Amino acid sequence: EVYMPKVSFERLNEVQTTLHLPLFANPRNAAAGSIRNLDTSVAASRNLEIFLYWYQNALEHGINTQARALEAMHAMGFPVNMDFAVCDTVDELWAFIEKTREKRSSLPYEIDGVVIKVNSLEQEEALGLNAKTPRYAIAYKYPAQEVQTRLDDIFLTIGRTGVATPNAVLTPVRVAGTLVSAASLHNEDLIRDRDLRIGDTVIIRKAGDIIPEVIASVKERRDGTQVPYVFPGTCPVCGSELIRLPEEADHFCTNPDCPAQVLGSLIHFVSREAMNIDGLGEKKVRQLHEAHLLDTIQDIYHLAEKREEILALHGWSDKGFDKLLANIDGSRQRSLADLLFGLGIRLVGRKAAGLLADAFGSMDAIMAATKEELAAVKYIGGTTAESLTTWFAQPANQGLIQSLKEAGLNMVQAPKEVPSVSSPFAGKTVVLTGTLSGMSRNEAKALLESLGAAVAGSVSKKTDLVIYGDKAGSKLAKAQELGVATMPEAEFLQEAGHVA
Repeated sequence: EVYMPKVSFERLNEVQTTLHLPLFANPRNAAAGSIRNLDTSVAASRNLEIFLYWYQNALEHGINTQARALEAMHAMGFPVNMDFAVCDTVDELWAFIEKTREKRSSLPYEIDGVVIKVNSLEQEEALGLNAKTPRYAIAYKYPAQEVQTRLDDIFLTIGRTGVATPNAVLTPVRVAGTLVSAASLHNEDLIRDRDLRIGDTVIIRKAGDIIPEVIASVKERRDGTQVPYVFPGTCPVCGSELIRLPEEADHFCTNPDCPAQVLGSLIHFVSREAMNIDGLGEKKVRQLHEAHLLDTIQDIYHLAEKREEILALHGWSDKGFDKLLANIDGSRQRSLADLLFGLGIRLVGRKAAGLLADAFGSMDAIMAATKEELAAVKYIGGTTAESLTTWFAQPANQGLIQSLKEAGLNMVQAPKEVPSVSSPFAGKTVVLTGTLSGMSRNEAKALLESLGAAVAGSVSKKTDLVIYGDKAGSKLAKAQELGVATMPEAEFLQEAGHVA
């Protein structure tokens, strides 16, 4: 097990701060990223450590227990975590768990629990593994670390779809290895339900040891100076009205020209998952937007006309600009699904965009469709259909589509090719879950679709098959509960290989 000690993590983030680079969230992510880096000198510079747990062919060397295997490896000079105990009863086991929990914060590395294993290697071999986990070991996870700090203020941020999200300003406090000074409060209901007031002492933790969240206020520590939060009625960016739609938890800025929405929409449109315009990353988009050279999505396809102004900005060269123009030109041929997703219509993610593009075949047909026709598409509900019809009904959005047509963007969806071979996945609704080792999730999705399957994001009674990799969780459990067929990744790759 490769890990990054706490001191190495702190030094790494000090370097990131000096270089004005994003900080790593926690030692686990930092270690994983270091190992995956293609430049081995990066991993070598980050002071990683390792613990070894497996003694190859131990039984053949007269070593018949896990404890003896660790001791033997340690005696040979291998790095071994000797902080273990052999327990004969459940009480002894629980005492070790509690002892480790108490000293958790003082360890030189981060842990989120302990592993309980059968000591006998002969029993371990007899027990073996099931499809995804060993039968001879189980992990006990500690509850997320909770700490107290002060809720200094609450401020709103406006997303690309106009959603107004309240955020907590916290007195900085260390939680699970990192310094936390802010956390999302999600919406008005959460603030009310948890009775959070500015000036409160609050309890925070990291969900999954990663994302900070405020879970409660400490009411007994109130002294009368705390102020209840009143959700603003206007957008903090443009001053327009904030509204809350019936049966929804979020507030929205009503101004489609709100600068926060415009900037977020531009960044989303050029992103890899949408129009994939390499050379227009977030920093470049911000720079051009602040220089008033990129104010709308339409402007992307007229940047060639602003060559002199752009080249006068910091960080631009003739070669880089020409490469950007080539990438912009290439984006004109992206699929209708990519364009529809890139428009950033609320509730229309990549899956919905693909389904709509396949069902209607053209942007004109989608724009002309009624709410009932849109909702009739499999997996597209009434709420998404309402969002689509509302978006396309706005004159500004109709003008955007017309401008993009005139700029030569693709507005039709090529019909899907029917697999030329018999496929066991054809016509099935498939869900992917867990960590795949043979390919990325997107590659697996593309392979399944090429074999005639429809890939869904959640498990339901309509699901035909769940393909799972390592650390599969709730989706696999739900499939087993519903009696949905499941298939391990190795079998999927074998089956797909026979027909690909």
